[in-house]
Amino acid sequence: MTASDTPTACIMLADGTVFYGRGFGATGLKVAELCFNTAMTGYQEIMTDPSYARQAITFTFPHIGNTGVNDEDNETAHPVAEAMVVKWDPTEPSNWRSQSRLSDWLARGGRIGVGGIDTRRLTRMIRLQGAPHVAIAHSPDGIFDLWALVEKARAFPGLEGRDLARGVTCAQAFKWDRMRWAWPDGYPRRTGPGKRIVAVDYGAKRNILRCLSGAGCEVTVVPATATVADILAHDPQGLFLSNGPGDPAATGEYAVPVIRDILNRTDLPVFGICLGHQMLALALGGRTLKMNHGHHGANHPVREHSTGKVEITSMNHGFAVDTDSLPEGVAETHVSLFDGSNCGIALTGRPVFSVQHHPEASPGPKDSFHLFERFAASIP
Repeated sequence: MTASDTPTACIMLADGTVFYGRGFGATGLKVAELCFNTAMTGYQEIMTDPSYARQAITFTFPHIGNTGVNDEDNETAHPVAEAMVVKWDPTEPSNWRSQSRLSDWLARGGRIGVGGIDTRRLTRMIRLQGAPHVAIAHSPDGIFDLWALVEKARAFPGLEGRDLARGVTCAQAFKWDRMRWAWPDGYPRRTGPGKRIVAVDYGAKRNILRCLSGAGCEVTVVPATATVADILAHDPQGLFLSNGPGDPAATGEYAVPVIRDILNRTDLPVFGICLGHQMLALALGGRTLKMNHGHHGANHPVREHSTGKVEITSMNHGFAVDTDSLPEGVAETHVSLFDGSNCGIALTGRPVFSVQHHPEASPGPKDSFHLFERFAASIP
C-alpha cells in the first residue's frame, strides 16, 4: 500500500463494523445516527437542512461535489448534518453558480466528509438493520483508536426521546419576505400586503419560507418554544408548522399544547410539513413511531386519496405518524406508495392539514407546490 492509499477516515458502527475511506472537509470526530439519501441533486440543501441534526448522511448517488457550493442554496446558515459519506472523492466543481469547493465548505462548517466508501454495502446494511449509531473520524495521519471509536458509537443516545428542535430554531421572531429563486435575479422580495401567517420554526428550511412568501403570505417566523400569546400577538390569519429534527413526541411536550390550544381557541387555517405534520397529528390525538431507516430522498411517490394523483416528492424523516392512531374526525389524505406509511392528514370540516413530504424541495419538480397555494387560499 502506498502513502496515497492509506485511509485517512473511518466509519465505526456500534456493532464493530468498520469502513475505511479518504477524509475531506473538517478533521476530527463526529458521532451520529447514519442514514442514506437517494437524491441525485441537492447535496448542499440536504447538508444544511436542520431536520438532519445529529445525523450523518450516506449519499447513494456517486457524483457528490461536482457542482460545488454557493451562498444562495443553503437551507440554513451553516451545514447541520454531522458528516457526509460518498462513494467517489469530490471532483473539482463545474457549474456556473459554484463559488466554492465542497471540501472547503465542509471544513469551514466543521463537517466531515468520507470518500471511497462502498455505499451500496453500507446502504444495504442500513436497510436491513436500521439506522446505526456511528463514530466518524477524519485524521490525515490515518491513525485511529478503534476501541475508543466503537465506545463512542455505542454511547450515542440516538434520536428517540430527543428534542432537537430547540438546538436549530431561531432565537427570536423575525419577518421573512424572500420568494422562490427566479432567473436572472435570484430570490426576489415580496412587496405589498399579504395574508399574515406565523411560521413556527422547529428547524425551518429557507425554501419553505420562500414558498409561503411566494404564495402571497406575509410571513413572521417565531421560535419553536413560542407560546400561544407569542403567536397570537402577531395577529395571524394562518399558522404554519415547520419541519425539524428529533423525536416528535419529545418536541411535542411543549409544542403540542400550544398547537392544541390554538386549534381550540381560534379558527385559524393551519398547515404543517414534516415535523410540523407530526406535531399536528399529536395535537389532534394521534401517535408517532420510529421508522427502521426512515425516508430520505427526492424520488418518493405519494398518492393523494381524494384525487388519486401521484406526486414525486422529497422526503426526510425518521419518524412517522401512525395512521391507526388517528381519531375520528382526522382523515388520512396522503400515503407513501413505497411502504404505505402516512404522508398527510386533515381535520374534517376545517382548513387544517399537513403533509409528511417536502413540497418546497422541487422534486417532480413542481408536483406539490399547490399545497402552498391551497394553504394561502384557505385564509380568508
